[in-house]
Amino acid sequence: MDRKGTILLASAAMLMAGGLRAFAQQPAGPQASAPSPVRLAPRPPDAPQIYSGERITIPAGTRFSVVLENGISTRSAKPGDSLYFRTSFPVTEGNRIIVPVGSYMRGELTEAKRPGRIKGKGEFRMKLNSLIFPNGYTVDLNAVPRSADSGGKETMDEEGKTTGGGGKGHDAGTVATTTATGAGVGAIAGGAKGAGIGAGIGGLAGLGAVLLTRGPEAELPRGSTLDIVIERAVLLDGSQIQYTNVGASSPITPPPPRQQ
Repeated sequence: MDRKGTILLASAAMLMAGGLRAFAQQPAGPQASAPSPVRLAPRPPDAPQIYSGERITIPAGTRFSVVLENGISTRSAKPGDSLYFRTSFPVTEGNRIIVPVGSYMRGELTEAKRPGRIKGKGEFRMKLNSLIFPNGYTVDLNAVPRSADSGGKETMDEEGKTTGGGGKGHDAGTVATTTATGAGVGAIAGGAKGAGIGAGIGGLAGLGAVLLTRGPEAELPRGSTLDIVIERAVLLDGSQIQYTNVGASSPITPPPPRQQ
């Protein structure tokens, strides 16, 4: 083989080698299985949203648990006196809190009457007329208390009138004490006859003390808990209650111990 043929043969070999390398570098054919899916983190459920402009209704008959912030006593109370309350339990609607703990209510006394000297009990009546949210949003309210826990003997009717407890036992005790005291003094002074006279005088003194003493005052001390019922539906602006702080319970100042 001459030199020219040798060169042609070498060139052909080099071309074949290059083609084999190119063929080896080509990607494999179509994949037989689909690629592994990409796993995405699960999306948390959306929290209930209150949209701007939404109107939320607190229906009539809704109950609020509140704590009295200033005490009431017919000894000094008069119609028009301001009353202040703080909510101690949240109000919810549609699985969301719309009135948080720590909201405020303002009310006033509509009537107050001291007990009489011969008969009668102290009594007063109140109404609540505004609800103030922690962010300052304020709405009108028409509500009355239905029950109260004051630690005393006061009673409350369905119209919110609070009446002082009875005082008959105390009056009887006053008469009995003065009668016994008079009898003892009379016995020392004049024996059995003196005891009878002394008892009569003591009884009259006790009766006079009862007639000059007023009956039981009606009182709700600071820290009393009340059950409030709204009598008319309340409309709330949803954009005003998009708060993240839904309130926290506060220590309740219990009513002071009271004589029974």
